[in-house]
Amino acid sequence: MCGIVGAVAERNITTILIEGLKRLEYRGYDSAGLAVYTQQGNLERRRRIGKVSELEAAVGAEPLAGNLGIAHTRWATHGAPTEHNAHPHFSGHELAVVHNGIIENHEELREKLKGLGYVFSSETDTEVIVHLLAHTLKSLPDLADALKAAVKQLHGAYGLAVISAKQPDRLLAARSGSPLVIGLGHGENFLASDQLALRQVTDRFMYLEEGDIAEIRREQVTIWDVAGTQVQRETVQYHEGAEAADKGEYRHFMLKEIHEQPTVVQRTLEGRLGKDHVMVQAFGPQAAELFAKVRNVQIVACGTSYHAGMVARYWLESLAGIPCQVEVASEFRYRKVVVQPDTLFVSISQSGETADTLAALRNAKELGFLGSLAICNVGISSLVRESDLTLLTQAGPEIGVASTKAFTTQLVSLMLLTLSLGQVRGTLAAGVEAELVEELRRLPTRLGEALAMDAIVEKTAELFADKHHTLFLGRGAQFPVAMEGALKLKEISYIHAEAYPAGELKHGPLALVDSDMPVVTVAPNNELLEKLKSNLQEVRARGGELIVFADEQAGMSNGEGTHVIAVPHIIDALAPILYTIPLQLLSYYVAVLKGTDVDQPRNLAKSVTVE
Repeated sequence: MCGIVGAVAERNITTILIEGLKRLEYRGYDSAGLAVYTQQGNLERRRRIGKVSELEAAVGAEPLAGNLGIAHTRWATHGAPTEHNAHPHFSGHELAVVHNGIIENHEELREKLKGLGYVFSSETDTEVIVHLLAHTLKSLPDLADALKAAVKQLHGAYGLAVISAKQPDRLLAARSGSPLVIGLGHGENFLASDQLALRQVTDRFMYLEEGDIAEIRREQVTIWDVAGTQVQRETVQYHEGAEAADKGEYRHFMLKEIHEQPTVVQRTLEGRLGKDHVMVQAFGPQAAELFAKVRNVQIVACGTSYHAGMVARYWLESLAGIPCQVEVASEFRYRKVVVQPDTLFVSISQSGETADTLAALRNAKELGFLGSLAICNVGISSLVRESDLTLLTQAGPEIGVASTKAFTTQLVSLMLLTLSLGQVRGTLAAGVEAELVEELRRLPTRLGEALAMDAIVEKTAELFADKHHTLFLGRGAQFPVAMEGALKLKEISYIHAEAYPAGELKHGPLALVDSDMPVVTVAPNNELLEKLKSNLQEVRARGGELIVFADEQAGMSNGEGTHVIAVPHIIDALAPILYTIPLQLLSYYVAVLKGTDVDQPRNLAKSVTVE
């Protein structure tokens, strides 16, 4: 899995391929490669372990020039991160393939192809595809016909790009469970797994749908659907500013995206708030009718999105009076689920292509849920297309692997869902919706005030310079915020971090507390504050060092081993969104001190499109 770029043009496309890979580096990867049909009439490739810059240097040392090519950044799923496992994969010297996804029946196909005389040079499932296609070409010499036949034997998920030295005027693509987009130019056309890779060459895109196969030539694009029928896909002009892929004045994309949160939250709220209510139709024309029937909610998500769902459970039950369950998608999809009557299935994903979440949605369709709702940042994603209702977050492209602005826009969207369900069902207490709508309008300003804490949080990060373990504590809806804070710290600084409800300290975690174990706490001024203060005394009694992000009205102050950072006051229901900001900043500055790769932490990928 990871990044795919392809091009067919009249000009040399090598630099286009490399630039496209650079724009996809945010996804995380361990190797990179490209294959080009050269001006000498040969299919040649370069592959390197590590960064795209290593591949670029290799091409500089041994130049490749041509009008047709494919490129890839790989995140290892089958076989170690080695050069011989890097894409593209060849069959002979005439056929090359790059692949995102996983082929589940690769072992069976590998044995079959070995029996036919094909020799494998890698441990990847992808090499099975290129040899299978080579074998199919013997009976179906047209590349498009051969690809249509070959993919019928593949079980699993794939986004494929294929080129052949025997048919050097075309680039072939196939999509099943892994996104692909065609970029349209003038006398040239392109392919990528993300339109961001092609923004330097075009702003017009055509998104392949599930089961599509495309033949891309310089002057035309032909697409066949899963039934083999030739179809037209809509052309979309992409208006998102190219600056989204530029760090601008910021040292890292993550810091830029943290500071974008007031803007993207404002964008997410636009057009969705009436004078004193949420506009339910923002979820779709049938939303009010469906919401009126909802008696339960099931949320399924992964990682950061799962934490957003956990916060929403508190909101749905306390504000709207609707029972809610939240589950990690990779667990939900593999257990026997008992569905309560009239349950709304809610999936949350930044990319809309998260493999486990998408599989859970597809499984849910067979389980008798009332309907499905996707909360997602990508309007053309599989999750959105396959759900009954959608609310799009408006975070814009998120380049840093550790999610920041996607998380806060998800929280805002989930609050809109909570208020909409309560409104339609008549379960909100009098005046609650009007009050929260007013506070939501003020939220971007509140987030800006939290960002003003930047300098003091940066100074606080110095407390972690020599630490290797951290505990995060929160109570109520702040417990998932503590979990998200721990996840951010471990993702980008590689400090081991765990989160607990503060009341759980005495049930085990307190045994870990000493002077080398900082304890980070979020402390809004709510009904749980006094209980939280008691929990913190337990930490101080064991010599633990406290870092407390506390409401400015909470009456907490610095003391020996206690560092209190004042957070702007906000209504309790929206506090989880606000308190996320200083925890993101803390993780960022600790990672900078540790000297880690903030935007591309080791072993992680941005969009997890495989199990």
